[in-house]
Amino acid sequence: MLAFLVALYIINYVDRQILSVLLEPIKQDLGASDTQMGLLTGLAFALFYTVAAIPIARLADGGVRRDVIVVGVAVWSVMTAACGFARNFVELALARVGVGIGEATLNPAAHSLLSDYFPPEKRATALALYNVGGNLGIMVGFMLGGYVGEAFGWRNAFLIVGLPGLLAAVATRFVLVEPPRGGQEGLSVEADLATTREVMHFMLRQRTFRHLALASALYAFAAYGFTVWGSTFLIRVHHMTLSETGVAMGLVQGIGGGLGTYAGGRMSDALSRRDERFAVWVAAVGGALSLPFLALFLLWPERTGALLGYAVAMVFSVFFVGPSYGLAQSLARVRMRAQAAALLLFAINLIGLGIAPLVVGLLNDALAARFGEEAIRYSLMVTGATSLWAVVHSLFAARSVRADLAEVRRAAGQGAR
Repeated sequence: MLAFLVALYIINYVDRQILSVLLEPIKQDLGASDTQMGLLTGLAFALFYTVAAIPIARLADGGVRRDVIVVGVAVWSVMTAACGFARNFVELALARVGVGIGEATLNPAAHSLLSDYFPPEKRATALALYNVGGNLGIMVGFMLGGYVGEAFGWRNAFLIVGLPGLLAAVATRFVLVEPPRGGQEGLSVEADLATTREVMHFMLRQRTFRHLALASALYAFAAYGFTVWGSTFLIRVHHMTLSETGVAMGLVQGIGGGLGTYAGGRMSDALSRRDERFAVWVAAVGGALSLPFLALFLLWPERTGALLGYAVAMVFSVFFVGPSYGLAQSLARVRMRAQAAALLLFAINLIGLGIAPLVVGLLNDALAARFGEEAIRYSLMVTGATSLWAVVHSLFAARSVRADLAEVRRAAGQGAR
């Protein structure tokens, strides 16, 4: 089941990420500005992705999670293919909105399923492995998008990656198994499905979850700026071709990001058995260690050294993923888990995926008169520096995590079978 969900997440990220490597040809073809492209890759997608995820997550908490995923895979695949038919910026933006709404189905439902496939002491690793699918999807999206975009044009690239997803939707219906809720922990399932307002009140009253959400969003803000604009940086500053950029960014994001995501989850599970605060300490260490290597990527004068710096930075910058998602599931009640994941993803994707690419685009346009093609170097410095802010919130979360987890367990134990 985990392997199949990883495969779905690879498809999800290929369809989402392919736009990043195609920014330059799309910009030239549609006559768009960097600000518009930042809006297209970020807020136009993320706003609808995050908002739609909350009511969709409630459907997953109350219904069959597998069926929610089936519909979502079909929708995002069709809308990805539709991007290839866009005649102008507005039509492309509307297609991206459709992709965002479809993709909003997967993560909340998958996180909830994984919390019932795996016990708490293995949950961060399982969720980290699931999120490695995102890194692999980024790698495939960059490499395939760069090659196909250069050989056949950006429009055909969207068609080639979008339409096969319909087969994945059919496979999902017959492969995914719906496990009993709460079975891994022997917990009873609440009789009534909580409203979105009740879930928000329950989760946000926990000091740990508030700081966890803010820290995760800021780690993502730093990471997504580079994920979306990194290929453009290499093209403009290091004068790499589209296919060269696709291969380089794909390998860095896929291998470096995958190793870091798995390592963060694995370390969190291993160390949290001794002290539950490691669930947030691991993220803090990764965020702090990523900064000097991001600076190396931006300031190194030659492409090979820059890419090596980025590869190391990528490992550390995603340490937060598995521990954060795993902790959010442990802080939630059984029939709140999809919605708890949606709330965390709301913060991560709205601030990280939605705002970071737009901020880089705005800074690029604002600094272009002074720095020209080099403006992107300084724009990315701004987004990368937010990792320090994120570390502060992780340390605050560490101060309350043990008490909040104990309170959730006490409350759930009252209704345990």
